[in-house]
Amino acid sequence: MNPSRLGVIGLGRMARALLLPLLDQGVIARDQVQAVVASEESAHRLQAELGVAVGLDAAPAWAAPVVLLAVKPQLLDKVSAAAPPPPAAADPPLLISVLAGVSLERLQRSFPGWRCVRTVPNTPCLVGAGITGLAWGDDLPAEQRQWVLDLFARVGVVKELPEGQLDGLLAVASSGPALAAVLLEAFADGGVAAGLPRPLALELALGMMKGSIKLLEEQGLHPAELKDMVTSPAGTTIAALRQLEQAGVRSALIEAVLAAAERSRALNAG
Repeated sequence: MNPSRLGVIGLGRMARALLLPLLDQGVIARDQVQAVVASEESAHRLQAELGVAVGLDAAPAWAAPVVLLAVKPQLLDKVSAAAPPPPAAADPPLLISVLAGVSLERLQRSFPGWRCVRTVPNTPCLVGAGITGLAWGDDLPAEQRQWVLDLFARVGVVKELPEGQLDGLLAVASSGPALAAVLLEAFADGGVAAGLPRPLALELALGMMKGSIKLLEEQGLHPAELKDMVTSPAGTTIAALRQLEQAGVRSALIEAVLAAAERSRALNAG
């Protein structure tokens, strides 16, 4: 599958992260992309920045054989109500949604006549280090599936999952960067409390996290193995770990992930 045209409904950071590799690698020509945004100011700015057609009228974007739907989830009903019927064709057009908390059933109900894919990309996709979970709608041919897989593989790792597992993936991979950022900030705050200048404390915390992840990946270690490698009898690390256990940090993180997954399920139910 090599679509001649691509429509983009909503051109925020995630849509731009997905679009740019397609343009830069020549997968689709700039003059074959039609995007729509909500304000004239954004349209002018993004058209100049990306070199693609960006406007306020959604009809040209909806006429494309492949459409990337990247608006805010609360705008779904408004967008679907204004969407024209899909172009008449022997092969139904493809709708790729990156909307958090919007189920395949709701997508297919909102956009009859389209083949739908639900995707859950995370923020590191913006730097090509993302994780995207996706679930397929009904009757997607292999060619369309491969095109979607190739699209998201350009910005990171892709996981094909049953839709029921996307809430868990969202909780770990999509909400996770915010939780990791809180932990990183707390490490830096601890360094400041221990007497380090804040820039140095943040540099050390970030370097420690990056190095720990690299060690886990390259040596194939379980996190518990790394913990045990660092923890010596009656040493500094076990004293720190005792504080975490007394504060219930491990349990709090588990409950935070579960809360994110439950919220995603609630949004889907809505």
